[in-house]
Amino acid sequence: MAFQLSPGVLVREQDATAVVPAVGTTVGGFVGDFAWGPARELVSVSGENELVARFGKPAQSNNVDFLTASSFLAYGSNLLLSREVGALAKNAVSVAGGQIKTTNTVVTAGGSGYTSAPTVTIAAPTGVAPADGGVAATATATLTGDAVSAITITNAGFGYDLTGSAPVVTISGGGGSGATATVELDTGNVQGKLIRNDDEYESSFYGESNGVGPFAAKHAGKLGNSLKVAVGDLGNYSGGNISTTITVDAGGSGYTSAPTVTIAASPFGAAGTAVGIASLTGDAVTSVTVVYPGFGYTSAPAISFSGGGGSGATATATVTTEWIYANQFDHTPGTTEWGTANGINFDEVHIIVIDEGGEITGQAGTILEKFNGLSKVKGAKADDNSVAYYKDAINAQSDWIRFTDQVPTRSLSIGTTWGQDLATTRANANGTQPYPKILTDADTTAWSFDGGVDVSPTDGDLQTSYLKFANDEETDVSLIFAGAHSATVGDYIIDNVTEIRKDCLAFVSPQKASVVNNAGSEVTSIKAEIASYTRSSFAVMDSGWKYMYDKYNDVYAWVPVNADTAGCCVTADLEADPWFSPAGVNRGSIKNAVKLAFNPNKADRDSLYSSGVNPIVQNAQQGVILFGDKTLLAKSSAFNRINVRRLFIVIEKAVAAAAKFQLFEFNDAFTRAQFRSLVEPFLRDVQGRRGVYDFRVVCDETNNTGQVIDANEFRADIFIKPAKSINFITLTFVATRTGISFEELGA
Repeated sequence: MAFQLSPGVLVREQDATAVVPAVGTTVGGFVGDFAWGPARELVSVSGENELVARFGKPAQSNNVDFLTASSFLAYGSNLLLSREVGALAKNAVSVAGGQIKTTNTVVTAGGSGYTSAPTVTIAAPTGVAPADGGVAATATATLTGDAVSAITITNAGFGYDLTGSAPVVTISGGGGSGATATVELDTGNVQGKLIRNDDEYESSFYGESNGVGPFAAKHAGKLGNSLKVAVGDLGNYSGGNISTTITVDAGGSGYTSAPTVTIAASPFGAAGTAVGIASLTGDAVTSVTVVYPGFGYTSAPAISFSGGGGSGATATATVTTEWIYANQFDHTPGTTEWGTANGINFDEVHIIVIDEGGEITGQAGTILEKFNGLSKVKGAKADDNSVAYYKDAINAQSDWIRFTDQVPTRSLSIGTTWGQDLATTRANANGTQPYPKILTDADTTAWSFDGGVDVSPTDGDLQTSYLKFANDEETDVSLIFAGAHSATVGDYIIDNVTEIRKDCLAFVSPQKASVVNNAGSEVTSIKAEIASYTRSSFAVMDSGWKYMYDKYNDVYAWVPVNADTAGCCVTADLEADPWFSPAGVNRGSIKNAVKLAFNPNKADRDSLYSSGVNPIVQNAQQGVILFGDKTLLAKSSAFNRINVRRLFIVIEKAVAAAAKFQLFEFNDAFTRAQFRSLVEPFLRDVQGRRGVYDFRVVCDETNNTGQVIDANEFRADIFIKPAKSINFITLTFVATRTGISFEELGA
């Protein structure tokens, strides 16, 4: 406002209603080994159900970390959780079994006498193919003179057991003899990669790189190996697949090996032609297994048998017009509403995610997710304007899978390829033709996942993950616990997180070997561990491991109680205030403990407590109790108590947040008075809630001298007399004679 040049009234406002903000005190932090979920990213979890939903049910191999996290959540707080998988963990990928390497084919003997290139036959996968079947690899021979000099793989096949032996290569015909060759299984196709987030996913898998197929598991680990993705469009709803049941009309006779089964070609050519494998009982054909159902058949194709040394076998196929998962959806996919509105046809597709192996749900074949009425056209939208293009919809919505990207040259020759934009789709005039079936040459419209790998994280991996909690400006956390991790990791948390932030506590327990099956030596072992830790007021150590029930595996497990000790702080916060001690009968109850590995007696407790270790005790009346409230600070100080340390954390954090509003203001009497008017009511409130005995705020010209002001600084000295928790109670009972007065005894 401009200066006034004539008499008048100038109106100003000054906001004096600001208050010191509340600060969070109950958020936990933990890094652990889990079966599923985002890797190396902080995820907020508010309860055990959400823990299961985001990180999967535990296996017995990793149930301690899971139970540690669930133990903290039992106290009613939020948990920032990072899943550490180890650098060698891998995502499962949608390669349908295994393939043959297109390189490293070895001609072990060239033979002689060949006048033309012989036929190369590579044995088909049998007995080990995924549920969707397998297809034999194919190859051609090259001659130099009259000998075979090279074998070229023309189709890598799929469905081979990558843990087994390479298939047999047979070389026949061509007028010669003696040529032999070997092939190698391409195990690299299913090794996957460690994909932690969308950026890494796009750079590693996008465009079907590394032979992963069209889909990959959203998160790393072998749990993804249980996944299967099935895709249904107009083609496999009504395009004529071969039924998995083929009737053998006559078994024939004289067969010494399984004959080759030839199913008549599909109207869509080789890509749509079904594949079957014959099985013998004695010298007769007894069954035909459909390993690839094909598509496009309008009537039952003829089936013929050749080779195998016998004759007379016949069989009849039937054609199914319904996708196996069609009953999971309310309509046959045709054209989406968006497609109709934009002048295109037959763009609709349904996608379903299945727990094929039952490792996820406990029941093989369980439906995990369904995506209804997605579009094959890039940029497509649903009625609510959400993404409907199948790739983007899956990547945005699926809890289990990601879509890599299609390779256009792999699509069939009819219609247009999937994933084109609207303009290209219109230009290619696909209006009367269904889109080609999805993606691969050996398309079964379903993919089983493989290649997922679990790797136990190292101490270095865990330390790296705990560093995510180090920046107090990025992450608000109050109670960080080490679970069953090593003392090296526990001390790393203290030195590199809590001592740096100075607004949260680290909670550690002794190593399992110190208290489980170590009768008589527990105190000695625990006290020896203390030397591993920085003696910090921002760290808390307990003495216990509890025995608790794992309902997911129906077993009992030993679990460290540091998460529970942190949970007792949550109890104190919820029932009273952070400056109340978390120990004792009122707030120190340890939940879900059947028994303790080590229940210290009075002498044990004295020894542990004098060293800064808080005993965990069990008695018949109160159950399992946290029976101490010390920090790991070695020297005698008010800060060697949890309640005092947390009192100062709350005050410092809250007042510091309020002080930010003084930045860039003038350092004058008004600003200093305004600061005191903020802080003093806050401290009086804390005093009224029994947090401090007394306090004083000094913020005036005595500590804001001219030199301080000229240095663009602002100083406030806040003196606190913290309330102290009772650790020792002395009760004196005096028996007196009946005739004596209490006054005579000085009572």
